[in-house]
Amino acid sequence: MSFLEISRGNSPLLLGLPHTGTELPDDVAEKLNERGRALADTDWHIHTLYHGLSEDITTIRTRIHRYVIDTNRDPAGVSLYPDQNTTTLCPTTDFDGMPIYLEGATPDQAEIERRRVAFHAPYHAALEAEMARVASLHGFAILYDCHSIRSHIPFLFGGTLPDFNIGTNMGQTCAPSIENAAHTICAATSYTTVLNGRFKGGYTTRHYGRPSKGWHAIQMELAQSTHLATERAPFGYDTAKAARLRVPLKQILTSLQNWSPT
Repeated sequence: MSFLEISRGNSPLLLGLPHTGTELPDDVAEKLNERGRALADTDWHIHTLYHGLSEDITTIRTRIHRYVIDTNRDPAGVSLYPDQNTTTLCPTTDFDGMPIYLEGATPDQAEIERRRVAFHAPYHAALEAEMARVASLHGFAILYDCHSIRSHIPFLFGGTLPDFNIGTNMGQTCAPSIENAAHTICAATSYTTVLNGRFKGGYTTRHYGRPSKGWHAIQMELAQSTHLATERAPFGYDTAKAARLRVPLKQILTSLQNWSPT
């Protein structure tokens, strides 16, 4: 599919990049208001941050923006965080709880289903296929889902978000040694770290994390203050901050790439 970028490697490690895209189909863009067209809730520059950190890994990225459809949400529309503010499969508000569509232009169920078939389903078909391919080579596969978010969003969480937010759905989506490897590396840095805090892993992590099958998944949600010049528009990439952050990120990817179940 033209909106997907897939780079295939033969190691056990795959990177998912569901929220770095900024493309909007014309029929969606024309329905967004000014706030929606600002695309503030992008995982800004995450594909650049991780680029080149490890060789022979598989990466799967969608260029479609999450406002079209969020590929890290349950396709049935079930909330992953009951009783907490969050955004939906086809978001109608931004992370601050503000409307992103022109009045009367929010997608109805037919439109949501159209977008699911056009974008959500192909992205996950690609993830499923690549997990199966890699697992056939090694007997297991590890999906590392790459994310970032502003560190201050009162609508979603109180206070300041830690720098590293590791999610494994309370240890259910990967082997304990995978979770421990990532957490140990993060905890040894000067960055703040939390395991299964506000972000415990989205649909991707929970859906593909099947340790009994040999499929492992872990989510990394980075506070954008770790690699952006500012968490406001124009959301510029800070090369000095990024260079510092890439050191532990490379250690994490290397550790996961070298992991084995024995």
